Amino acid sequence: MQSPFAWDNFSDQPAQLKDRTFKKKMRKKELVSLLKTAFTALAILPFSLVMSPFIRRKHINSHDFFCMGVDFERYPQETLEMIEELGVSRILVRCKLWEMEKLPLLKEFLRTCQGKKVTLKIMQDRENIEDAALFESNLRTIFKELSNLVELFEIATTINRAKWGFFSVDEYNRFFQIAYDLKEKEFPHAKLIGSGVIDFEYHFTAHTLFNLYKYRYDGVAALLYVDRRGAPENLQMGFDLSDKIALLSTMTWLSPKSKHVLHITETNWPITGTAPYAPTSEYECVSEELYACFMLRYYLLSLASQQVDSLSWHQLIAPGYGLVDSREGLRKREAFLVYKTMVQQLSRAQFLRLDIKRGYYICQFLVDEELVQVHWSLTPMTLHAMPNFEVTDHMGKPVSEAILSIGEAPIYIKIKDENAQ
Repeated sequence: MQSPFAWDNFSDQPAQLKDRTFKKKMRKKELVSLLKTAFTALAILPFSLVMSPFIRRKHINSHDFFCMGVDFERYPQETLEMIEELGVSRILVRCKLWEMEKLPLLKEFLRTCQGKKVTLKIMQDRENIEDAALFESNLRTIFKELSNLVELFEIATTINRAKWGFFSVDEYNRFFQIAYDLKEKEFPHAKLIGSGVIDFEYHFTAHTLFNLYKYRYDGVAALLYVDRRGAPENLQMGFDLSDKIALLSTMTWLSPKSKHVLHITETNWPITGTAPYAPTSEYECVSEELYACFMLRYYLLSLASQQVDSLSWHQLIAPGYGLVDSREGLRKREAFLVYKTMVQQLSRAQFLRLDIKRGYYICQFLVDEELVQVHWSLTPMTLHAMPNFEVTDHMGKPVSEAILSIGEAPIYIKIKDENAQ
């Protein structure tokens, strides 16, 4: 990654581009593409909104739904042990195109992850964007070395942020076309997902899904953060998380460019008091307790949508936003236990229904032929426990009270069959 681009090792993302003259110059060069983005969005987004109620229902395999982002360089042995403890069957690993010399190390790590489904997020830099031959050569090496170890290749990430190297959607479209052509010619069994738009900025997504390029996605990848709005149930332009997922899934369904497959490959909340490791300002940061609650509710709402094929938390070990704080040794945050409990409770779940009434949520699943409900409320409520209730809190601890407190931390209620022997 060359100047004016630079990598911030604290937050695991590029540093802000401070050269405004450079950014203005690059965007001016891509004016035609920016206009195409605007006009495409004006046509596609309203139509997708109208079509959202008619989207066909999918059946999501909950076993493959839970995914955890990991860093193959950061505590690799401890990472493997914690992944096993969490019980996830899918992981997401990042690969930097500007660090191709680390490919053998990445390959060795993936070999130790046998049995896990792997999504490899291939992260771009400006050099690979501008030099098509360099990108094709690097990608050929990655496909050749890792195709038998990786299920999904996510081609590029965060394409709507200039600090990540792209200055227009057409720059990304050309980038993905190179990857698609290489796959078709030499690696037909590789599965490619894109386009990696971050946040609720679907005008960029629309341009990647509706255009005249001759590529096709094996699924759509989105970095659907909602942290700037606080809780996942909070509204942004009238849309809560469930609405955002429905609209994105509808666009994917309507697009001739993609299978109706949706992967959320990155989301989290920054944690208060962790600067400079937090990727945002302190204003967006939340306590470790809220972080755990928001994470669980984000997963529950996404699974209840029955439109998200996998959801990757970013990530396992990171001081500013991870399940584990690595500033002084490795300290598992409350969210680690919450994630582990979630996977234990729901990795074999069949979704039944989601009921919402005045901010009170009941998400119902069938697990091993037993009914499991997950309750939470945006305002404190109470519920009388029935004799056939087996109640567990969000961290896996049994709850035996006759009057259950329902609040921001979801609880699991397994309803036992009173007639069972």
